[in-house]
Amino acid sequence: MTIENSIVEEGLASAPEKSLNFIEANVKEDLAEGKNDNRVQTRFPPEPNGYLHIGHAKAICMDFGIAQKYDGVCNLRFDDTNPSKEDVEYVDAIKEDIQWLGFNWKDIYFASDYFQKLWEFAVALIKEGKAYIDEQSAEDIAKQKGTPTQAGTDSPYRSRPVEENLKLFEAMNSGEIPEGAMVLRAKIDMANPNMHFRDPIIYRIIHHPHHRTGKTWHAYPMYDFAHGQSDYFEGVTHSICTLEFEVHRPLYDWFVDRLKDIRPEDGNYRPRQMEFNRLNLTYTMMSKRKLLQLVQEGLVSGWDDPRMPTLAGLRRRGYTPTAIRNFVDKIGYTKFEALIDVALLEHAVREDLNATAKRVSAVIDPVKLIITNYPEGKTELMEAVNNPEDESMGTHQIAFARELYIEREDFMENPVGKFFRMTPGQEVRLKNAYIVKCTGVKKDAGGNIEEIYAEYDPETKSGMPESNRKVKGTLHWVSVEHSLPAEVRLYDRLFSVENPAAEDTADFRELLNPDSLIIKQEARVEAELANAKPLERFQFQRIGYFNVDTDSTKDKLVFNRTVSLKDNKK
Repeated sequence: MTIENSIVEEGLASAPEKSLNFIEANVKEDLAEGKNDNRVQTRFPPEPNGYLHIGHAKAICMDFGIAQKYDGVCNLRFDDTNPSKEDVEYVDAIKEDIQWLGFNWKDIYFASDYFQKLWEFAVALIKEGKAYIDEQSAEDIAKQKGTPTQAGTDSPYRSRPVEENLKLFEAMNSGEIPEGAMVLRAKIDMANPNMHFRDPIIYRIIHHPHHRTGKTWHAYPMYDFAHGQSDYFEGVTHSICTLEFEVHRPLYDWFVDRLKDIRPEDGNYRPRQMEFNRLNLTYTMMSKRKLLQLVQEGLVSGWDDPRMPTLAGLRRRGYTPTAIRNFVDKIGYTKFEALIDVALLEHAVREDLNATAKRVSAVIDPVKLIITNYPEGKTELMEAVNNPEDESMGTHQIAFARELYIEREDFMENPVGKFFRMTPGQEVRLKNAYIVKCTGVKKDAGGNIEEIYAEYDPETKSGMPESNRKVKGTLHWVSVEHSLPAEVRLYDRLFSVENPAAEDTADFRELLNPDSLIIKQEARVEAELANAKPLERFQFQRIGYFNVDTDSTKDKLVFNRTVSLKDNKK
């Protein structure tokens, strides 16, 4: 697969406006033809069995965006047809994530709202001879379906009498029949080249209590049976899905057509399913099952671990809704599966934070710098610009004193190559302050540098005439006395291989990046951050973009690296 950035228009006899993707173009065409009484109604239908991830963000932007663009309605519908995997926690998290991303639904529905209607529809199919109870094992049913090039064989229960099917269907919901003992199958065509038509299972038994209906139901509809019908019950005009459901579309239409025949009173409209490519990112796992495994096994701290691709994790890491929406807009919607470079997402985040984040000073791996000719006890307040991209954000002051901290990596006693930071005898500028020259170091018994000594030139304060003197290096710093201790968490990509989903390995956990989290316990930040609030975002000058973690307290500031200042991977 290749990186896919462009917008591709498809499905029209004549090319649409270039600003439209192919789904927008099809919606526009439907409106021009007066379909569905000129209505546009979409839905976002997550299953509440996990947290939403960046892949869902693409679907959210499409479902809600289409409704916004064409003055339509987008509802939120929870596809809660599998109670053994679902939880109210996920329902609440999904609502929060959608609103954080910047969208609001018209109404909230649940597939469970339609359990009675779906049951009645299934009964109607049984009475018409179009559904039957099968008591074979799942393995036997799978074998009898055949292959794409070989027709399937009929179930021995396919000709079961209608009355017996009705009686057994009631028994499936009584709670007395074991799970897996029987299923309800639609009777369609065991020789159809589309294997989804080969008598698909439409009801199975689950005894786990439902998070909304409790123990009322024991027979639950399958996705293919519930999805299109739920669209029809709600008045959905455009059912937008990802590409894996393209082969399901004929079955979607078959069920909707049968339902329209049975319930014509529900309206003179016809939901249209359309599919777009799902989002696949490098160094990222999108499988909710595997993400759940990471959470349950403690390999991450939770669904909102900042290394996770969940919207909760991205939010905690400092990603912005604007950046995510801009990223989705840039990669577009096509009919072709592609592997998108995660660097494109990181670029979108940098672009947004560069324009909006306040600049502050922080030293992650500190070493003490003593300005030996600076008066003891003296403190100056240096003016620091909050954001050079936005003058309206103003300035703040940072305390300068005799003893400072600088980054340990900004000093090299015996420099190699083009090292323009601090070395003995070389001048550098301390940002917003003075030019200084290193005069010596103090080491411990092991030869490790404990302190660096330098002298400053009092005529080179930023803003003074002599401050224009050119030096090749500029370093950030904080005052020893006026800075605050902080924990800094340096997050990197969770997986060490480009496409973990495609790796042929028995255990995907072997692909985890052992350096995806490095914690710096001894960091120091300027006093301006004393009142920083959880999730507030900053640029640590010369280091990267960071935000305040939810673990942070007044007594212990904790910061997450959102993204580095530039992509240093390539």
